[in-house]
Amino acid sequence: MQPVLVEERSDTPAAQGLLSDFVATIKAHYPDFDPDIGPSATPEDFSAPHGAFFVAYLGGQPVGCCGVKFIDEHVAEIKRLWVAPPGRGSGLGRRLLQACEARAAEMGASIARLDTGERQLEALALFTSNGYRPIDDYNGNPSAFYWFERPLP
Repeated sequence: MQPVLVEERSDTPAAQGLLSDFVATIKAHYPDFDPDIGPSATPEDFSAPHGAFFVAYLGGQPVGCCGVKFIDEHVAEIKRLWVAPPGRGSGLGRRLLQACEARAAEMGASIARLDTGERQLEALALFTSNGYRPIDDYNGNPSAFYWFERPLP
């Protein structure tokens, strides 16, 4: 069974549960992580007309999420990519990333950016294998160690 991606607000119960798990995982890697410090990732950021949020469901259960928001007229930022253990190893992270990229391109973005920490090796592998290239710090995120971008089709 393949997970189904649904575009929905990031303040739904399913999304909030996934985001809580995301924060707990990040805090396990970085005890000082505070999701309220650094770039915003609010339900409004992830809402139309300049944002979107996807939740992946497997057998009716939420197993992954990812959001995209606009930084400026042409640059979108991908945030809060998370796959819970039941969804891992299936390519779901890549599908979520590509869904956000596609929605950003549909909304007019020509560049996608994102950041990650130095201890998130799976994220680094996903981003580089999906065509992201290192850039300088673009958002002042104190929890990030790497910043990336890629052109969108």
